[in-house]
Amino acid sequence: MRILFVHQNFPGQYKHLAPALANSPKNEVVAIGEEENLRRQASAFHPRLKVVAYASPQRASPQTHHYLQSSEAAVRRGQAVARLALALRREGFVPDVICAHPAWGEALFLKDVFPSARLLLYLEFFYRASGSDMGFDPEFPSGFDDQCRLRVRNTIQLISLEAADLGVSPTAWQRDQYPGPFQQRIEVIHDGIRTDVARPAPVDDFILPAERGRLRPGDEVITYVARNLEPYRGFHIFMRALPAVLAARPQAQVLIVGGDEVSYGRRLPDGETYRSRYQRELGDALDDQRVHFLGRVPYGRFLDVLRLSSAHVYLTYPFVLSWSLLEAMSCACPVIASDTPPVREVIEAGRNGLLVDFFSHQQLATEIVQLLAQPDRLRTQRAQARRDMEQRFDLERNTLPRLLRLVEQLAERPG
Repeated sequence: MRILFVHQNFPGQYKHLAPALANSPKNEVVAIGEEENLRRQASAFHPRLKVVAYASPQRASPQTHHYLQSSEAAVRRGQAVARLALALRREGFVPDVICAHPAWGEALFLKDVFPSARLLLYLEFFYRASGSDMGFDPEFPSGFDDQCRLRVRNTIQLISLEAADLGVSPTAWQRDQYPGPFQQRIEVIHDGIRTDVARPAPVDDFILPAERGRLRPGDEVITYVARNLEPYRGFHIFMRALPAVLAARPQAQVLIVGGDEVSYGRRLPDGETYRSRYQRELGDALDDQRVHFLGRVPYGRFLDVLRLSSAHVYLTYPFVLSWSLLEAMSCACPVIASDTPPVREVIEAGRNGLLVDFFSHQQLATEIVQLLAQPDRLRTQRAQARRDMEQRFDLERNTLPRLLRLVEQLAERPG
């Protein structure tokens, strides 16, 4: 079987699937990605995986209508990928299956280069003017212009969807954001997590930054994790809950993992970050000697943060579900999460965690304080969360075998 992976930040969501396919000598696996991104990750590639790169494409012209700038950039990226695909075809490589993420335009012309290949799209998120992230948070309102821009932005995915044979989405809610006629061709299979790695385990003393001492198992530790500290992941709500929590629990410490960039949503003026904005808003009400910003950390240290946690907070707009929530549950953290989709697909309040109103920092603070005061309160729910992750999201026993079967079944279909 010949498989082509296409992802500008390869391996991206194909971190486990691509090497699993490359493990078999019966398979020939090739990946296409953006040169700048691939250069940062070259040491991680499977030895039987051939990786080819395209140069970062030219950005859209400033004169292009602002609705169309992302579309123009996507077409340029799609052209760059098509040129590489044509070169592969000339060398004799014609894939049976193409696995591609369509969001950046890379999948636009793949079926034109390889008409007989079966195209499997990773369908992460389809933008909606209402009912999901857009317009969800009144603190960051959207206007009619934003709605029109999103409608045009979706055209890139729609063109790729029309050409695709099948799609895969990590949650049912993410699948259901796509137009109804396409949903019957979208399988729901999560990327999966390594529950044998993300698991409860002893933790050595945790050294705090800036010589602030160390934390030990049994200390009151509140944790929050996001790729970047931003409103889409409820950072503003979490920060506003902290003064009341720290006042009520004088021994509590807070560990915050995440960068200061913006992954999703509205960007701030140059030089400003959401962290600095909310630190400035809270001022002296926030005890900065007990709130520790760790930035982005290696995976092992991230797991230590989770294993120390007395109360792990996960908040999100109705948007893409974070792997970190599943890893926290797999580590049997006491989890307090927002009552938003697709969180409700994973957490059932009172069964394997707690749910709170996303917008109520008062309710969040109350739940954290009660949890710290009664550390055994969620013992049963934590054990259930661990079992749920093993049964539903374990990479080796559940999600990866399902993804491999899907690729194999697709390869067997007539071209």
